[in-house]
Amino acid sequence: MVQEKQSDRQQRLDNFLQAVEAAQKLQDDIMKYGLEAAHLYCDDVDGDWLETWGEDEDEQQSFVELVTNFLQSDDLVAVKVRKQLKDKSLQEIAVELEKCLSLSEENDRIFAVTNVLAGSVGIAESNRGDIDEIDEIELLYLAEEVLEKLKEFFERYK
Repeated sequence: MVQEKQSDRQQRLDNFLQAVEAAQKLQDDIMKYGLEAAHLYCDDVDGDWLETWGEDEDEQQSFVELVTNFLQSDDLVAVKVRKQLKDKSLQEIAVELEKCLSLSEENDRIFAVTNVLAGSVGIAESNRGDIDEIDEIELLYLAEEVLEKLKEFFERYK
């Protein structure tokens, strides 16, 4: 146990020293090369990143609009979601679902959507203590249906 704590402290110290060394190297490179040092640390310094700044926000907004449009539809899954989350606005639900869909692992997405459907505050939180096992299974099935329907919906409107 004591050796484990010392190992952890040593690892944190090593990480800190590496960060200090990297900062010193950056400072030395800036002093040596001036503004040209940016080319050493950034892949796309001369690219159009400044002109395209904020375009990702537009894509996210259209994504939320598509999810909201789906939730407004007469699709059986959309109706179930609206019924399950009757206290939330469609915009709120769409934003939460967008966060869930941005997760890389499919299992993470399913459980995040399940948590949203259970009425959790955030996608990382779980309300499992408040729902019984049957409801949890039904919510899991609904979450899978939601993910499948959204996938179909986006393929149709891309």
